[in-house]
Parts: sequence; structure tokens; C-alpha cells
Amino acid sequence: MVLEESDTDLKAGETPPDFELEASDGETYTLESFEDAEALLVVFTCNHCPYAKAKFDLLNDIAAEYDDVSVVGINPNDAEEYPDDSLESMREYVDAGEIEYDAYLRDADQTVAKSYGAVCTPDPFLFRRGEDGDFELAYQGRLDDALNPEDEPSRIHVREAIDSILAGEAVDLEWRPSQGCSIKWTDE
Repeated sequence: MVLEESDTDLKAGETPPDFELEASDGETYTLESFEDAEALLVVFTCNHCPYAKAKFDLLNDIAAEYDDVSVVGINPNDAEEYPDDSLESMREYVDAGEIEYDAYLRDADQTVAKSYGAVCTPDPFLFRRGEDGDFELAYQGRLDDALNPEDEPSRIHVREAIDSILAGEAVDLEWRPSQGCSIKWTDE
């Protein structure tokens, strides 16, 4: 495990890079699959990283509690070197109820993670519906203030950001980098 901090080139107000990825449910998803949502939380995550696993419950809760928010997990890790991150293993996590996001997608060729500038798991990107109807980046940073897997959070940054979006307000949070395991790139 290598500890990394997120560092993206996406700026506030920019639209998310599109994707077309297979999910644990066997379906293929694109950004248009979430067109009914007011907000879209895209989290680059995986099955084996303790930092990512520590956030499963939070992400499951957000997916269950917010009807107007789609929570999408994207697993970009090299499944050859890390078989726990294979699509089959992703399905097992979903079937066991450990992951209950709106969609859990496999970025097998890692192009989506690279296009977002994701570097660690978890690495969250929160988009709001813009005036033109397209998603635009509203927040990129920590899910909460618990930086280590065994820590209990005292502040849930992503909830504050979601609540601001749903209230029609600006997200007034400092973008502090997420922290976790490095994405396991296939070309390294």
C-alpha cells in the first residue's frame, strides 16, 4: 500500500469526462445513465484498500438517503496484479451487501481514472446539475475528516457539499485532498 493524496486537473464548474463502463450488475453505464440526478458523486475506489473499505458504509448511506444524488463507484485498479479488484470480486461485494452504490463500475483500461486525474482510492468528485443541464464539478476532496481507516469522522465534508447543492447554494468548502492507497496502474 502506498499512501497518496488526490490531485486533479479538473476545476470547479468543469464538466465531467464521459465514460462507458461495465458495472457489477452486468449493465453498461454512461453519464447519461444518471441524467435524473441533481448531483453525481463519482468515487474512484476499490475492494482491497483499507482506506476505500473504511468509506463503504458512508457511501452506502449517501446512496440510500439522498434520492436526488447518484453515487457511482469506479474501480480502476489493475486486476491482474490485484485480483480482489476484478469485476467478479466487485460483484461479490455487491451481492454480499458490502457495496450498495447506485452503480459500481469497472475501469479496466484505466482511461476514465486518468481522464479525471484520480490518483488514490478513495478519490471523490462531486458534480451538480448546472444551469445548462450538464453536470459541473462542485467539490473534489475528502469525503470526511477521518484520514486513517480506523479513525471516526467528526465532520462529513461530502454531506455538507451535497446539502449545499440540494439547497441551491454554492459549495463553500476548502478542497482538501483525499487520502488513500495509490491506484494500481497497469503500466507501472
